[in-house]
Amino acid sequence: MGKLLRDINRPTIRKRLESLHNELTKHNSYFIEISNESKQYLQTLQTSVPDSLQHTLFLYEDAQFSIRTVLDSKIYLQGFKDALYLFNELHISKN
Repeated sequence: MGKLLRDINRPTIRKRLESLHNELTKHNSYFIEISNESKQYLQTLQTSVPDSLQHTLFLYEDAQFSIRTVLDSKIYLQGFKDALYLFNELHISKN
């Protein structure tokens, strides 16, 4: 049952995360400001790092992106599981 629930909800979770990301990037001024600062810092790093380490910097950026993606999915999935649990608890207590 748990695997079936995970498989069913993955596309839903992905769509919700994309929706949340779009909302943040278009309407949240704090997120936009921090994101722009992050881009500036990364650009400074890229221009400062010697050519011999550019590939390592790229791998680091890629790993950081992967970590954020996994964390986002896990956090959202846990929230979804918690909501289902609470819904079931409320349903059981009403009966």
